[in-house]
Amino acid sequence: MMTDVIHDAPAFVANGASWYEASARQRVDGLLDAGSFTEFLGPGERVTSPHLPLFDLPQQFDDGMVVGHGRLDGQPVFVAAQEGRFMGGAFGEVHGAKLTGLLRAARELGTPVLILFDTGGVRLQEANAGELAIAEIMRALVEARAAGVPVIGLIGGRAGCYGGGGLLAACCSALAVSEQGRISVSGPEVIETNRGVEEFDAKDRALIWRTMGGKHRRLIGGADRYVADTPGAFRAAALELLGRAPAFDTAMLRAEQARLEARVERFGACKDALDVWRALGADKPEAIPGMPDDEFAKLADQLQEPQHDAR
Repeated sequence: MMTDVIHDAPAFVANGASWYEASARQRVDGLLDAGSFTEFLGPGERVTSPHLPLFDLPQQFDDGMVVGHGRLDGQPVFVAAQEGRFMGGAFGEVHGAKLTGLLRAARELGTPVLILFDTGGVRLQEANAGELAIAEIMRALVEARAAGVPVIGLIGGRAGCYGGGGLLAACCSALAVSEQGRISVSGPEVIETNRGVEEFDAKDRALIWRTMGGKHRRLIGGADRYVADTPGAFRAAALELLGRAPAFDTAMLRAEQARLEARVERFGACKDALDVWRALGADKPEAIPGMPDDEFAKLADQLQEPQHDAR
């Protein structure tokens, strides 16, 4: 339950810093109540990947995953934040195990979870271990939600949210995304490599942003809140979304499947996100990529698909 007292956030929030440019620990500090975060298995514990030395690759003492507990407006929460500057935030054995353990603890204790995604997917050097980590995280996440624990995803980092990260984001109770928060299972380079540049030009930044970016995800109902690129905006969204996390049961899953089928029926013939936005009722879809955040948020409230788990 939310408290009536508004607790202080750090100066990092007040100064209007960029979430996109921040490190994982800066994002955590800007998100939670000032001084409330306690890290589990921090750099001092030296829990590193056993695989990277085999490839003569540098290790990081937290393996690119920051986990711990703190408070959000006085409410206890668990937090996990990926460091996109280390191997693109990619999942490996230790990296994934830290998030799995956090979600299992959340299920047992009934504590809400905030996941700050910033990942390109699974590490090629730990492919099998990384894929297993995604499966274990997904199981732990679903079990936490089934136990009534809200799991909120926040997406707006440098690496985006790709590969297994995109799958995990789709399993969350709700998502908040900034314009920079690209979400997809296959990244631009993967699509181009497998389907050719005619299918998807990985060098076309405008195409990437309007296909995978936060504005598109918000409009089609794949994200529940669109926020500005600041810790304060993500903090406000996390507070709101924690207070209205949806149920997780068979009836909901059936409804989501029906919505996905309806989405394919409605937008299946669209060749570009601009066509989707036009079908949603946007008078000038070509103007959406350049819209200021506040103007777009108003438009999204008018045009968006219903908010649901059909990411």
